[in-house]
Amino acid sequence: MKNEAPKISKLESISEIHRLLGLPGPVHPLISLLHLKGQLNFQRLPSSYIPGFYKISFITKLSGKFRYGQGYYDFDEGSLLFTAPNQVVGGSASYENNEGYSLIFHPDFLQGYPLAAKINQYGFFSYANNEALHLSEQEKTTMLAIYQIIRDELESRIDDFSHEVIIAQIELLLSYAKRFYKRQFLTRQVVNSDLLQQVEELLNAYFTEQKPLCLGVPTVQYLAEQLNYSPNYLSDMLRSLTGLNAQQHIHQKLIEKSKELLSASNLTINEVAYQLGFEYPQSFSRLFKMKTKLSPVQFRSAFN
Repeated sequence: MKNEAPKISKLESISEIHRLLGLPGPVHPLISLLHLKGQLNFQRLPSSYIPGFYKISFITKLSGKFRYGQGYYDFDEGSLLFTAPNQVVGGSASYENNEGYSLIFHPDFLQGYPLAAKINQYGFFSYANNEALHLSEQEKTTMLAIYQIIRDELESRIDDFSHEVIIAQIELLLSYAKRFYKRQFLTRQVVNSDLLQQVEELLNAYFTEQKPLCLGVPTVQYLAEQLNYSPNYLSDMLRSLTGLNAQQHIHQKLIEKSKELLSASNLTINEVAYQLGFEYPQSFSRLFKMKTKLSPVQFRSAFN
């Protein structure tokens, strides 16, 4: 008899979260701010679930060590974790002895505001838990002030302006998070110092071992999996170091390898494209011309 994979629950509403946690119904059906303290029993939630809402958890007290990238670090000063609708969350999460706030809001809460379209541009909603934003004391104070404003709006003065005020605070929170992540990339360059070398070695090995013939063109997902990062986090780290995201680094390597093949072999253009992992030669020619301003044929002619 086969072991069936555990069923992953889908939690669609804010009210459902409140009910599972044994809390009174939310003041607003589309948004809630949970105070993470000992009396909240998060063991009532499914071990893994798919939310139908955004969640921004602000951990003000974190016990023990926290995994970050490929290492472990102490982050007792606090952290921010972001999840978006339809992502699998939970599983290994532990809330024992941790404190903070968890802001949960349904996408419908954003409707009618520019943030509804813009929120998908914040890549950190796709970061893994081990790529959380780790705050300094000053940054923690800033975030705590925003959470307190949202809490006050929800608890004491729901009126015609509350929705607009809360949306503005969420936008402010996200803007600060973007700034603080940039700081994190820069201050953790000791962690990231060999990242460029690792990416270069992975790409070189990919072509040396002729993986394009069976796997196709190297992808950001492939690099991220090899380095134990999420694709967005890897791209953002590389961008902070070099100004280029992961896809642009891959394109650079593809152009470098294609120039080698065009100048030092008798392979046809189609064969060069195949060696590099392109399914369609036209895709290779289009990328080559976009990056070099020459077609592969023109490059080979000019080189010769």
